[in-house]
Parts: sequence; C-alpha cells; structure tokens
Amino acid sequence: MEHSSVVLMTLIVYKIILITIGVVASRKNKNETDFFLGGRGLGPWVASLSASASSSSAWTLLGVSGAAYAWGLSALWLFPACLGGFLLNWYVLAPKLRRASHEFQAVTVTDILIHGKSEKWRNRLAGLASFIILFSILFYVASQFQGSGKTFQGSFDMSPTQSILLGSAIIMFYTMLGGFWAVSLTDSLQGLVMAATAIFLPAGALIAVGGFSGFQEALTQVDAPGFSNIFQNRAWPAAFGFVFGLMGIGLGYPGQPHVVNRFMALKDEASVVMGRRIAIAWAVIVYSGMIVLGLCGRMLYPELGDAEMVFLAVASDHFHPIFSGIMIAGVLSATMSTADSQLLVAASAITRDIPWITIKNPLRFSRIVVVFLSFGAVLVALYGTNEIFSKVLFAWTAMGSAFGPLLLVTVFRGSVRGKFALAAMALGFGLSVLAYSFPETRGTWWERVAPFVVSLVFAWLGTRGKEVEA
Repeated sequence: MEHSSVVLMTLIVYKIILITIGVVASRKNKNETDFFLGGRGLGPWVASLSASASSSSAWTLLGVSGAAYAWGLSALWLFPACLGGFLLNWYVLAPKLRRASHEFQAVTVTDILIHGKSEKWRNRLAGLASFIILFSILFYVASQFQGSGKTFQGSFDMSPTQSILLGSAIIMFYTMLGGFWAVSLTDSLQGLVMAATAIFLPAGALIAVGGFSGFQEALTQVDAPGFSNIFQNRAWPAAFGFVFGLMGIGLGYPGQPHVVNRFMALKDEASVVMGRRIAIAWAVIVYSGMIVLGLCGRMLYPELGDAEMVFLAVASDHFHPIFSGIMIAGVLSATMSTADSQLLVAASAITRDIPWITIKNPLRFSRIVVVFLSFGAVLVALYGTNEIFSKVLFAWTAMGSAFGPLLLVTVFRGSVRGKFALAAMALGFGLSVLAYSFPETRGTWWERVAPFVVSLVFAWLGTRGKEVEA
C-alpha cells in the first residue's frame, strides 16, 4: 500500500473519532451555559489538556519548528516565552478567575470584565470586546485552516483550497454539534496526540542527524542574532530587541478568551492545582520538542523552500506511514484544537455579549454563527497571506493586550471603572494593530510588550480612589 494511502486511512479513523465525540457531547447541551462552559464541571485533565492544546495551535507544531529551522539558536528564546505564559496563566490567573466566574455566574470573559458596571459602560465595553474578538479570531482561525492546508498539501496530491475546505468542514461540524463539551474532549485527545508527536518526531530527527553528538557538533556552526551576537557591541541593541519581542509572547496568554474560559469551567480548587502540573509538563514537552525538531531539520534539509514544512518533511521521510499519519494527525490536532475553541468564543461574543442583539433561541443561533464564522475564516485563509507564524502572533498579541491586563487587574483588585476599562481595552488593541502596521515595529517589543504595559497602567489606575462611575 502506498505511503499516502496509509496516512489517509489513519487520518480518516482519527476524524471519525472526533466527529463521534461531537455527536455524543451534543447530548449534554441542555442550555446556553452547557454549550459555552460545559456546566462548570471540567476536571483537571480535560481542562489542562484542552487549554494547552487551544493555546498551542498549528503555530506550535508548524510555526515553532519552522522558526527554529529559519532562526537557528535564536528560536530557543521561544521556550521561556511560552513556558512563562503557561506559568502566568495557571499560577496567577486560573485560581482567581475560577472563583470570579462562579461568584458572578459569568459564562464568558466579557461577563467578567463588565461585571459591576453601569448599563452605559457595560454596553460600550461589551460592544468593543465583541469587535476585538471577532476581528482577531477571524485571522487566527484562518491561520489554522491554512495549517491544515499545508498539512494536506505536503502529504497528498491535494490542493491547499481543497484541504482548507475539508478541514474547516470537519471542525465546523463537531463544534456546532457538541459545543464546549465536544471542544474540550476533542482538545484533550488532540493535546495527547500533540505531546506524543513532540516526543517521537524530534527523537527520530535526532537519530537521523547522528544522535546528540552529531546534533551538538552541528550547533557549533550556527550563528544567530539574538543569541550568539547578544553581547557584541554593535549587535546588542537589535539582539535585545529581538529577545524582548519574543519574550513578550508570554504576556499574551492571559488575554486569550478561548484558553482562559477553561479556567472558568473548572469544577473546584483541587482541579486548578492538578491542572497546572499537567499543563506545565505538557508545555515543556511540546515546545522543547518542536525547537529540537527545527534545529535538526536545518541539518537534514539545508535548502528547504518553506521553513514551516520541516515538520512534515521529517515525518514523511523518517517514519513508517502509520506513524507518519499519526504525526500528521498531530498537526491537524493542533489546528482543530485552536480553531474549534475560537469559533465557540466568537459565537458567544455575538450571541451573548453584543448588547443590542436579542435572541429567542441562543443555542440554535450559536450554531448558525459557528457556520458563518467558519465561512468567513475560510475566505481569509484562501485569499490572505500564507505565513502561519506571523498571522497567529498578530491576533494573539492584539487579544492579549486588549484583555489580559484588564482581566488580571479585575480578578486581583476588583472592578475597573468604566472609562478606564474602555481605555485599557482600546489602547491595548489599537497600539498592537498600529505597531503591526509598520515593518520597523512589527514583531518587536513595540508590538508585543508596550501595548500590554500601557493597557495595564490604565486598568490599574481605574481601581484607585473612590469609584465615581462604574
């Protein structure tokens, strides 16, 4: 049997499992809270694995390995950046956010941010938050569909257009059916597949380059800005800017609604404690594995045309078709685990958070919204740029700067006064988009750190003194 046929059969079995989960989970949806938050009954394993998989999209498997291939040792800075984000989310935000969610009976992140505000400020904040979520997630989901396109293109004789349409249809189907339960259960399975892939694929690549001795010898020949040049007089400003910009990725984690809603759904404090251990271990395995894979790929494929194809090249050339199929399923797992969660969050933003929309049947309307959002993301995926890494980080940073500072201040210091909350959200988002618009500041600390800091200052100021208006 041909390699592509075995891979395809493996993927078909995997997709059948996902769709079955969606059908079974649909029976748990009795009301809107079930559809969007799983009845607040998530245990530590499901919550940690699904949150980890949702925060680590195709950007992790294709993008991080591709960055390590393209940048060499500079990509090592991605590890503390991403691990720091996991630590910030699970040790700082998760306990407080779970308690606030139960206390306020909040279903979405926006519910937390507008709690205690007057109607005027509630409407303004909810409207702006919904716009930011829809804008950012449209680009984010589109990048996930492109990830599936690259996967199928690299594995089968299938055009990117066909593969994008196929992958998006599967994601839309089980998300629409099962809601939060389907998304969380499938994301947990996909998180396990991603972790296994991040162990076995880099191990195979290490063997192919001659083991640790061959790997270390090859690394001595790599010269990378932001790493080996960081202490050279003329290079250090650019090097520190590069490192500071990458480290800013970690600041975006608390502001991702599709990730932190898992904390809102945790059933008790014990689940937070156990969940953080699982999540941190998962992050160490996956991010270190993808960086090692990319560095090995530099030696195995020195003239690879698209750096983000290094994952697929190693899987196809150095593994049995069945294992190759499972690893390719890992890429699609990363794609789906993020896209499904984001479609659900975007649907909740339209169904629940936009103040001027009144809906008689929220559950049915939410499913219709998932269909239309999927269609919009497909259009962006087909006609937008083809680079996953930069597109994901743009959407990630925009949401992270808009919601992260405000959410952290709200759960730790209490409600932020309306005008300060609106300013914090608008400035965090607006400055991120502005910095991305100029090549000189795109991807630097001006995009990934400065907007977060400005938003944090305004949010903190909004909790000082007597509250004149909510």
